Amino acid sequence: MSSEIPGPKLTVTVLGSGTSQGVPLIGCKCPVCQSTDPRDKRTRSSIHLATPTAKILMDTPPDLWHQAIREKLDWLDAVLFTHPHADHIMGFDDLRRFCDMRGGPLDIYGTAETLEQVERIFFYAFNPARKVPGYVHVTPHVLTGPFELGGIEIAPLQLPHGSISSTGFLFSHGGRKLLAYLNDCASVPEPVRSVVAGAEVLIIDGLREKPHPTHLNVAGAIEAAQAIGAKRSFLTHQAHDQCHIDRQSKLPPGIDVAYDGMKLEFELGN
Repeated sequence: MSSEIPGPKLTVTVLGSGTSQGVPLIGCKCPVCQSTDPRDKRTRSSIHLATPTAKILMDTPPDLWHQAIREKLDWLDAVLFTHPHADHIMGFDDLRRFCDMRGGPLDIYGTAETLEQVERIFFYAFNPARKVPGYVHVTPHVLTGPFELGGIEIAPLQLPHGSISSTGFLFSHGGRKLLAYLNDCASVPEPVRSVVAGAEVLIIDGLREKPHPTHLNVAGAIEAAQAIGAKRSFLTHQAHDQCHIDRQSKLPPGIDVAYDGMKLEFELGN
């Protein structure tokens, strides 16, 4: 057994790896939806990042309560929003428990457009006349450029997603590109590829084999991942077209399929 004291880490948990309706789909009898492989149970897309000094949530999907119970989440310092589509915000009210444990409001981050839509729907959490204990209260922060949380440098990246933009994120430490999270995008523009090039890990939208107007399909995700050149890449936001094991078997080396509960660890050094 090593006598070395382990250094600080960034731990990333894939809370959800599924598309907007989740997998299995309600009422669907296809082989994927009927699969007993736990990797084929895909809740709505989200990740959780933890450093020794901060715990960060990506989006508030409708499955947030289930994901938090499954992964035993007991604290949050911030929430980063990618965009205001329903599968990425409709678990917002489940933040109330984290606010209750904090004893105060929770910091949330997003573009001005995203925060405007979140506030429109969940108006009661923004600047209430009276803060009621046990309810969700948030402090919004508009993304205008790179910022830092928990010793991690975070760079927001704008991605095309149909008629709107979605925000991807690059997480770095000491100039080391640890993780690029490019979810919900129809393509990865060259400026974004340049910023995230050589990241250690890439998690990227890879909805299905068939082309889609607002999401990368598997071939598009593979092309983008190989151009970015991450050491490891993972496809997320998966539909119910193929079982995990079948899709995984067709991917090139270095590219894998993300699944709910998957964990990644990055040594941050002392």
